[in-house]
Amino acid sequence: MSAFLVGLGVSAFAIFIAEMGDKTQLVAMSLATRYRALTVILGITVATAVVHLASVFIAEVLGAALPTDWLTLAAGLAFLFFGLWTLRGDEMSDKDEQRAASRRIRSGFMTVVLVFFVAELGDKTMLATITIGTQHHWLPVWIGSTIGMVAADAIAIAVGAVLGKKLPERAIQVGASVLFFVAGAVMIGQGAWMLLA
Repeated sequence: MSAFLVGLGVSAFAIFIAEMGDKTQLVAMSLATRYRALTVILGITVATAVVHLASVFIAEVLGAALPTDWLTLAAGLAFLFFGLWTLRGDEMSDKDEQRAASRRIRSGFMTVVLVFFVAELGDKTMLATITIGTQHHWLPVWIGSTIGMVAADAIAIAVGAVLGKKLPERAIQVGASVLFFVAGAVMIGQGAWMLLA
């Protein structure tokens, strides 16, 4: 049970941090201007659950194929990369926003699911879920990553509705980057320790 809770907590926290300042947060805010907040949250939940289920499946395949010490080192390096990616920022261009807005289907819910699903494919949070999934059991990582993603986007939708464009995006990016750098350094240390032991 403790391994389940650790996997759940690590994945929820890491994905929550990874989503801060990510382009899919901008997509969520954009969708919230067109649809009810509950419709957007439910659509994001479904799309995230599907994408992250694929992510943990990929992680399971990688975890079975590679030694744990090398996976831990690779995960640490990946987290350093995510830290740099977060620090650089992830913007959605006007063209991307128009494309997301134009993908309209009769159902608002299905529109949100489709737009968010496409936006999430190959995104930093998908890759972070794969990375965490190589370290923990797939089920808590899947549940935790979905919870972390939906929580971050729900906060973004709520705060965005109140503050509009006045969010301190750069401060959020820097804070999230620092957390990724610390986690990456710890994982690299663990991987190096396992290799030398």
